[in-house]
Amino acid sequence: LGNPGDQYAATRHNVGQMVIDHLVKRHSIKLASHKSRTSIAAYKLGVGVDAHPVILAKSHSYMNETGGPVKALANFYSVEPAKIIVLHDELDIDFAAIRLKQGGGDNGHNGLKSMTSAFTANYFRIRLGIGRPMGQQDPADFVLKQFSKVEKAELPLFIDRGADAVEFLIEKGLDLSQSKFNS
Repeated sequence: LGNPGDQYAATRHNVGQMVIDHLVKRHSIKLASHKSRTSIAAYKLGVGVDAHPVILAKSHSYMNETGGPVKALANFYSVEPAKIIVLHDELDIDFAAIRLKQGGGDNGHNGLKSMTSAFTANYFRIRLGIGRPMGQQDPADFVLKQFSKVEKAELPLFIDRGADAVEFLIEKGLDLSQSKFNS
């Protein structure tokens, strides 16, 4: 999940899209525009009979309108909600912590609200911790700000671990009962 445009590209709210960009680089693939207002890239993770087809997608819609384009893309490729992995920023987790989850509430996250209204809440989530703002700062303002200098130094490893989490879920067949990934 994230917001389109250069003004949002390096913000906390776009950490999920940063992970997609990292996966694109990691696998030397290219995102291409799709008619559902998304950019997509398709590739196979793994080799031989153990290879898993993967479609990476970045919405061109704003966070609170993400569900419609993702649903259109899922319908186009016949992907059921239980095989969708959503990467999103999470205020209630410390910075750089990652949690894997299937289903659940939106906790006030507008991107998750949009996803759940378009599907059910049964999709997978990679919750990318951005921490809570200090003091009285409005969380809505906090998520639209860039990372601090200290956080920026840790961001490459955090993004790399987020990409590892995507691949972990895919390789485990979206089975969280085997998940030892949460960190």
